[in-house]
Amino acid sequence: MSDRIVIYQKPTCSKCRATLSLLKESGEEFESINYYETPLTIEKLRELIQKLDMPVRDLLRKDEPSAGNLSAATDDEIIKAMVENPDLIQRPIVVRGSEARLCRPPENVMELLK
Repeated sequence: MSDRIVIYQKPTCSKCRATLSLLKESGEEFESINYYETPLTIEKLRELIQKLDMPVRDLLRKDEPSAGNLSAATDDEIIKAMVENPDLIQRPIVVRGSEARLCRPPENVMELLK
């Protein structure tokens, strides 16, 4: 794989920090995007979900207080809520080319490395 690696993360998240450490140790070049400073758009989040190849609800942090009112929401409503409140997004998400992994556990990032 020669595509550049991008990690979408929150710096205070322990899983994000662990995944960043694994990326640094790998020697691979990567870009780190704090999606609190550089918010995701609806289009970008849809693209990530497609690359993750997972249902929208699986990317929702169900333990977040504001997730409770999304139990009957449509996928579009959930995506809109995630964009408006990034705490609702499971993290970190690592992308390489057309593939992406939710790095919970952080070791999932190894599937995207050489």
